[in-house]
Amino acid sequence: MINMRILGIDYGQARVGLAITDELNITVQGLKTISHNSNDKILLSKLDEIIKQYQIETIVVGMPLHMNGDKSKRAEITEKFIHKLKCKYNKIKIVAQDERLTTVQAHKTMNDLDINKKRKKELVDTISAVYILETYINKTKNIC
Repeated sequence: MINMRILGIDYGQARVGLAITDELNITVQGLKTISHNSNDKILLSKLDEIIKQYQIETIVVGMPLHMNGDKSKRAEITEKFIHKLKCKYNKIKIVAQDERLTTVQAHKTMNDLDINKKRKKELVDTISAVYILETYINKTKNIC
């Protein structure tokens, strides 16, 4: 039996951070950051490869909400991206996950690890995707 994995996405205007679960959906690792400069075709093409390679069964996309829970302008753009994902990958479960404070957590983690400024820019989206995916997994584990 092939175990299916979950892909986490921190969807940004210029860069997208990706994280993935292990085959048992217990742990989460950062996968990569994709630069796409607002071109979803580039991003979707790279996602095709990742979905095939890792047998993705669920995609979790971070939803950027304001601290009070209201939708941000970026949330509307993210919703359009989620719609594209649902149209293209209609056999895969696609869910939105509140991503408030994940970038703050990512920066704190990088500061704690004393990562240099140039490397931080490369890593922040991937680390944010890890936090988004971990939040989703922890939420699903609590549902019995």
